Amino acid sequence: MPITGFNHYNLRADRPMLDVLCDFYVNIIGLHLGYRPPFSSFGYWLYIGHQDVLHLTEAGPDEKRLINMLNTFDHVAFSCTDLPAFETRLSEFNISYQSGLVPLTGQHQIFCSDPAGNGVELNFAESP
Repeated sequence: MPITGFNHYNLRADRPMLDVLCDFYVNIIGLHLGYRPPFSSFGYWLYIGHQDVLHLTEAGPDEKRLINMLNTFDHVAFSCTDLPAFETRLSEFNISYQSGLVPLTGQHQIFCSDPAGNGVELNFAESP
């Protein structure tokens, strides 16, 4: 029963926050909007190439999402290219971030948060 790969992760929120999250992940992070089956609830599927990796699903009107609930989610990480362009884009949109190098590998990492407060890590193979 081997695992063969990563499929997707899902963020669930009210419609206004879904729209903000969709804009962030498309316009800042660089995912693209793609096909989503006709589910009964509203949502978006965001892709890297041909793979849907992020599902944004609308929470029902009576669904209570607990703020500050205890969980262990820290961040999602994406492999990226063109570090200077990403840093410029984050600055243009006034998104604060931290960056640094991974010891011994030369890999550069940027850490920021999406508009809902979820952690986002951007990984670049080598520092420029």
